[in-house]
Amino acid sequence: MKNILLWTFAILLTLGSAVYQRMTGPTHPVRGSVELAESQIKYRLIRSYPRPQDAPVRIRVEDQNVEGFFIYKRTPSHDSWKQLPLKREGEFLVAYIPQQPPAGKVQYLVSLQKGEEIVKLTPNPIVIRFRGDVPALFMIPHILFMFLAMLLSTRAGVAAIFAESNVWKLTLWTFITFVVGGLILGPIIQKYAFGDWWTGWPFGTDLTDNKTAFAFLFWAFALFRVYKNRKHRTWVIIASVVMLLIYLIPHSMLGSEIDFTQELP
Repeated sequence: MKNILLWTFAILLTLGSAVYQRMTGPTHPVRGSVELAESQIKYRLIRSYPRPQDAPVRIRVEDQNVEGFFIYKRTPSHDSWKQLPLKREGEFLVAYIPQQPPAGKVQYLVSLQKGEEIVKLTPNPIVIRFRGDVPALFMIPHILFMFLAMLLSTRAGVAAIFAESNVWKLTLWTFITFVVGGLILGPIIQKYAFGDWWTGWPFGTDLTDNKTAFAFLFWAFALFRVYKNRKHRTWVIIASVVMLLIYLIPHSMLGSEIDFTQELP
């Protein structure tokens, strides 16, 4: 019964941290609603899109008398704002954000209009990042291995706290799954999506890559200490806590981006 309870706790904590990371990340769609002409209009504004198409931002507006427009410019850049009308496609008004190279970003702001009344969907522009399409052959295993690594990490930390006999086994499997998901499949995902194998330190500031490297160092050291002494559990607890804290950092923060300000005039 105790083992079942501890695994249940580990699963719930892992699911909670994974959902939190996903929901708070800069690529998660922005949702909300505005009121126009006494009607409530809900919206979902995307912040990530795979090339090679323009990114469609669809707002469901059944009232055919409602029109709209959007302004956009690349970011970071010295571009001026450009304005285009929304296109009516049945019950939707659609903004097509011009595609960019992988890691290229665009900030955009959508407005709706009926008669003389105009309303902005958001007070500030939304930033969308374009990426290459990642084959499911790599993406699905990457997600599964990273989730499994987090689950095993949490369970290893709990096992170390309660001085269970399976600390070494859980530590070893945490290390293996994390290496496969983060250090093997992770760079493959990065290459497909943004054209580079690694954009963390010392080559860049990608927080996802840096988090992976940081967690790896802690788990490698924890594995070494437990290998030398199976009763040594302190570093397993520390590595588990580090992994949990890292997962609470929103995904894709300080991710790859093209600096359009460096373009020649």
